[in-house]
Amino acid sequence: MSKPEIVVLNDYEALAVRAAEEIVHISGEAICTHGQFTLCLTGGNTPAGVYTLIATRFQLSVDWNAVHLFWGDERCVPPDHPASNFAMANRTMLSRLNLNASQIHRIRGEDEAEIAAAKYEKDLVEFFSLEEGEFPCFDLVLLGLGENVHIASLFPGNPAIHENRRLAVAVEVDAPQPRRISLTPPVLNHAARVMFIVSGANKAEAVKLALEGPRDIDRYPAQLIDPDRTEVMWLLDRPAASQIKL
Repeated sequence: MSKPEIVVLNDYEALAVRAAEEIVHISGEAICTHGQFTLCLTGGNTPAGVYTLIATRFQLSVDWNAVHLFWGDERCVPPDHPASNFAMANRTMLSRLNLNASQIHRIRGEDEAEIAAAKYEKDLVEFFSLEEGEFPCFDLVLLGLGENVHIASLFPGNPAIHENRRLAVAVEVDAPQPRRISLTPPVLNHAARVMFIVSGANKAEAVKLALEGPRDIDRYPAQLIDPDRTEVMWLLDRPAASQIKL
């Protein structure tokens, strides 16, 4: 079985810079190889600093005309709501870039969840020219990690953990904004690369369970990401990595 690459940085600032550098490098590689870069963004607090760096310090290092942005999940809220993953990305990155609307593939959190999931799935099928039973291959999927070891909006015990046909599904989770839309496990595992970006001592136990805990995807959904199928990197600051063996 393959193993993920684990990189530990001293603090959040170093983590954000390394994440931005990795994203910029992968963007260049993808654009050189097949003419575009498909990046699936994550929400939460941790990536905000990464997105700000990409749009400021590293902006000129990316060929933005060849970039298409997607999201791994979204809360059922309007796109300007403080809890919206799109709103966070727009505030920190998109508003600073000169992108065409066709390059931004957001999940319509303002719609009813099942309708939003179906629309997002349709967008993915059309963009990636998918046939029945095929899954998109993002160049890079970014993931955070919840304290309960969830990824995207795939929470412990949620039936969506076992979804193997749909691309996006509506879910109900035990968290603020419980109605959400999430990409499914096979979509995440069909990415060329997956990068976890995790910061803070409050995530240390979740990191340990994801990487070293007993195999149990229903309890620890982050274990869904399969290093045998995709290249996986974990970027951690020292507090987040404090409980794992290095």
